[in-house]
Amino acid sequence: MPISHQKIVPHLWFNQEAKEAAQFYTSIFPDSKVTSTATIRNTPSGDSDLVSFHIAGYSFMAINGGPHFQFNPSISFFVNFDPSKDENAGENLDLLWEQLSQGGTPLMPLQEYPFSKRYGWIQDKYGLTWQLMLLNREDQERPFIVPSLLYVQDVLGKAEEASDFYLSVFGESRRGEIARYPAGMEPDEEGTVMFTDFMLENQWFAAMDSAHPHNFKFNEAISLLVRCKNQEEIDYYWEKLSSEPAAEQCGWVKDRYGVSWQIWPEVMGEMIANGTTEQMNRLTKTFLQMKKFNIEKLIQAYQGK
Repeated sequence: MPISHQKIVPHLWFNQEAKEAAQFYTSIFPDSKVTSTATIRNTPSGDSDLVSFHIAGYSFMAINGGPHFQFNPSISFFVNFDPSKDENAGENLDLLWEQLSQGGTPLMPLQEYPFSKRYGWIQDKYGLTWQLMLLNREDQERPFIVPSLLYVQDVLGKAEEASDFYLSVFGESRRGEIARYPAGMEPDEEGTVMFTDFMLENQWFAAMDSAHPHNFKFNEAISLLVRCKNQEEIDYYWEKLSSEPAAEQCGWVKDRYGVSWQIWPEVMGEMIANGTTEQMNRLTKTFLQMKKFNIEKLIQAYQGK
């Protein structure tokens, strides 16, 4: 999928390591590069670096936002190695595991599992978590990177309901596979979602329930940024996704399941990339006062009107 066509972009909140992490990821993943960097000055966290990069054509954004949020495994990223497309898939998986393991912590060891000949879940040195998986030849084709949502604690058992909700909100959407826990897999309840994947705006996502004890839940460290062409889209996604008025700030909302989203005008990215210091100062001052972004007012501020 061309980056310009990716509507939903995972957004990673770092303390001060956004540039360093982007350089690290683009050095170890294939076909990857940093695409832009910018500095937003005079934010509540000081000067914030904003970095865009892609991994195998899949777009991410990252920011230095200060120490407010820490990554956890509630949102992770599947990395799918497909032996039908790459005869060295297994070796490439092992190499990436080794690189992500440097300073990292395995959450599930790299080994054979009932669902894959080779799979492991690793938390890297920055705290981000990756699920490396060798696809079976009979598996349906899936992209290299797939964000995965883990429903635990107060949203346990909601993976199916939440994915149904997202499918209703976004266009170009459909469910892929769904596998449920059978009886006898306590503490997971029979019928809850062991794994499902689904497409939103032609992008794949995955979701799972887990009743095992977890000391984490969704937070703002990883949000999903929705790139909007116009005010009508901003209004639509804001109304559909925002369920906690207290969480509404600078384009951020939190949905009924605790997942953070950013409802982001595409023109904002263009202004940040091309603005002079004066234009950026006016833009920043204006957007910091907003909850839902008003494109017209942002452009007026940028132009000094």
